[in-house]
Amino acid sequence: MSGVDGTRPLRIRGLTLEWGRRTAIMGVLNVTPDSFSGDGLAERGPDAALVRARRMLDEGADILDVGGESTRPGHLPVRETEELARVTPVIARIRAELPDVPISIDTTKPAVAEAALDAGADLLNDVTGVTGDGTLARIAADHGVPYVLMHDRPVPTDERLVDRVLEDLAAAVARAIDLGVSRDAIIVDPGIGFGKDAAGNLALLHHLGRVRELGQPVLLGASRKSTIGRVLDLPVEERLEGTLALTALGVAAGVDIVRVHDVRANLRVTRMADAVIRGWHDPAASGSARGT
Repeated sequence: MSGVDGTRPLRIRGLTLEWGRRTAIMGVLNVTPDSFSGDGLAERGPDAALVRARRMLDEGADILDVGGESTRPGHLPVRETEELARVTPVIARIRAELPDVPISIDTTKPAVAEAALDAGADLLNDVTGVTGDGTLARIAADHGVPYVLMHDRPVPTDERLVDRVLEDLAAAVARAIDLGVSRDAIIVDPGIGFGKDAAGNLALLHHLGRVRELGQPVLLGASRKSTIGRVLDLPVEERLEGTLALTALGVAAGVDIVRVHDVRANLRVTRMADAVIRGWHDPAASGSARGT
């Protein structure tokens, strides 16, 4: 059975995503001391991460995205051993306590990806999907897990910005398939805030619907990003309304997953937008977005 847009549904643990039917929520679980959004849990350990994971699920998250290295501008690189120590105990604890919850690992390091998947992660989120050497795609293929590839190449802000992003993503999708990842398991992320200035991010967001031309499910990660701060002249802790605006516009553009810090508010926005744009409504699921 295919989704309403022709793509095949994706099963991740207890979750079935029928692309084009409704927007899924990926909750950001930062296990870092230097998250740009100020929500890192590196010093608080697996217990604190589990508490936050439960809260996000109660608020309606479909997927938990665990990351142990900040990708904010100017971040300090993290040693492989340190990142492993941050993410693997958290993933193992969440998997033990919440066996049906889909978990994503957000990393650029092959050893961390392997360890995280062995600890119970179900999905590989690769922010170097365009510029990396393909090792993470090969790991996703070997483990048979879904693979999110993000656009992270610097591009000039001009009339060809969107075309360049699509060309890069199309090439990365083709490479991932060549390395053994099933086309049905590939999700693309246009990389808001990566290799693009504020004007470039706004241009890409304006033409976000074009990312659907790739024929893959689309993930939007714009939550609390600096472009919101530039437009509204607001610090990171005051960017919720700007995030919600981009979430609603993303649904209208056909985005399938939104990666967010504030789950409950974004869930309400996606439910309302999905009802208008896609005609999706499930009164019985008022407390959670899980299931289809």
